[in-house]
Amino acid sequence: MGNVTSSVAAKFAFFPPDPPTYDVFRDEEERLVFPGLTADKNVDVHLLDTKGGNKIVATFWRYPFARFTLLYSHGNAADLGQMHDLFTELRAHLRVNIMSYDYSGYGASTGKPSEFNTYYDIDAVYNCLKSTYEIKQEDLILYGQSVGSGPTLHLASRLHRLRAVVLHSAILSGIRVLYPVKMTFWFDIFKNIDKIRSVNCPVLVIHGTNDDIVDWSHGKRLWELAKEKYDPLWVKGGGHCNLETFPEYIKHLRKFISAMEKLALAKQAKQLSSNASITEVKHNKCLRFGIR
Repeated sequence: MGNVTSSVAAKFAFFPPDPPTYDVFRDEEERLVFPGLTADKNVDVHLLDTKGGNKIVATFWRYPFARFTLLYSHGNAADLGQMHDLFTELRAHLRVNIMSYDYSGYGASTGKPSEFNTYYDIDAVYNCLKSTYEIKQEDLILYGQSVGSGPTLHLASRLHRLRAVVLHSAILSGIRVLYPVKMTFWFDIFKNIDKIRSVNCPVLVIHGTNDDIVDWSHGKRLWELAKEKYDPLWVKGGGHCNLETFPEYIKHLRKFISAMEKLALAKQAKQLSSNASITEVKHNKCLRFGIR
């Protein structure tokens, strides 16, 4: 029963567009070319090696002087070739950098989709953000849509200085999408219900009330389990794949980013004040020592 159920859940979780909607290649100067993006000088294309032995495609959408970077893990039936318009809109409205990627077996990424490959994939992307763009955890927001909530929470549970996490139409676990089980089985995939308990940053949950793929109850339960809850967005009448079309979606995200900026500034001010106090104490000690 366990193996059968796990197999069914995996088939639900991974449904890459077939054929892929794009390809990448190297031009005469050995630069990576992504059709449709080449003209945008603020988009970098990467081909990253993963611990699983695959090469995955990642794109970095740069916004000048952005405070935060959004690491976006997409849903199960899309690849990067379909997401140009969304990333263009998010970059412009939220004024953030966006790092997006295709899982192993999606788009022009090699290999086969699997739970653990998605973990290797997001690790490779995070390492690229650190090494190539020098992005710090404090300036990073992880965004996971649907199945993308799996790798998102896997990484978030291991990074304890993250700025924030966004869960969009997220799942509690693979099996729970199919059956309303009350306990976590060893053969389940994407055990988000357990991993969210280890996330130590603000969590925004976005879910449609009419989602017929991943029931609204998944989003509500994840929000309840989050340690640092941000006001959730329950999109009335929203389904599983259309939340971006509702005006409240981008409005709520803008409000969220603004709140995270204020938190970052408050923390920075507190650190400066603390450092000033330490300096003053040291200075006073030196004066007292000099008097003796």
